[in-house]
Amino acid sequence: MKNSIVKVSTAYDHKTMLKDLSNLKSTYPQIEILNIGKSVLGRSIPAVRLGSGKRLIHYNGAFHANEWITSLLLMVFIEKCLEAARSGQTLEGFEISKLLKEKTLWIVPMVNPDGVDLVLNGFTADNNPYYRQVMQANKGSSNFRGWKANIRGVDLNDQFPAYWENENARRETSGPAPMNYPGPFPLSEPEARAIADFTRENDFQIVMAFHTQGEEIYWGYRKFEPPQAENMVQQLAKVSGYRAVRYVDSDAGYKDWFIYKWRKPGFTIECGSGQNPLPLEQFPSIWAKAGKIMLTGLHLA
Repeated sequence: MKNSIVKVSTAYDHKTMLKDLSNLKSTYPQIEILNIGKSVLGRSIPAVRLGSGKRLIHYNGAFHANEWITSLLLMVFIEKCLEAARSGQTLEGFEISKLLKEKTLWIVPMVNPDGVDLVLNGFTADNNPYYRQVMQANKGSSNFRGWKANIRGVDLNDQFPAYWENENARRETSGPAPMNYPGPFPLSEPEARAIADFTRENDFQIVMAFHTQGEEIYWGYRKFEPPQAENMVQQLAKVSGYRAVRYVDSDAGYKDWFIYKWRKPGFTIECGSGQNPLPLEQFPSIWAKAGKIMLTGLHLA
């Protein structure tokens, strides 16, 4: 897109996202932006509504701090959909204006804003109550490239009440850490509670959580997934080339909880491959596949 609001040229932190959302709202007044909660440090967690149809869908990104490129993927998707709807053009063969009359898509681009900003911008002791805890969890290092958790060292995708006790027993981390600490109890963290409350408040037919590692789509959970999920994941795999994986030895994730509680299709999309955080140079190749998953999900719901 010429003169795009969302630029794929810089590391994508919370401040940049908020500026882009404000500019998108000015350009496309029909979108709704709703703050569904706040992070530990008080940063807003915005949700963006596209469409006005009766069937509700939800996508989210950046549960994990060093997977911030998923926020950028979702923001680019938002802008491309808005532009296509306004111009009446198709996007990868999909009639966006028609889909957005039939469906309502709620996108939360950045679930973990504190963690994202920690990875991208670092951390200082100035007036920050978690400085010592964060530095201790990171073994004294000021390099946060490997940090996935929120600012309290809790892995937000291990926080949901779907066999959380099993996940807690499986994890070797017993306290705050850059990754894999499920927290003291389910939904202990405000970011996880915000997403959980938002999900409970809406009758979503499909959810997709976007992560970055391995070009895989996780779609089953302890045999609670509905029969139609298999056909859906086959179509998602076909358009993207990603590998469909039914079960993994893991519990307490967001899509696990969604499947477990509502028996509806939930997917974890592992975009790209390599070491996190994935470099911006990979964005075009990641978008070429992940964008098709987003569009196909909107079509399938």
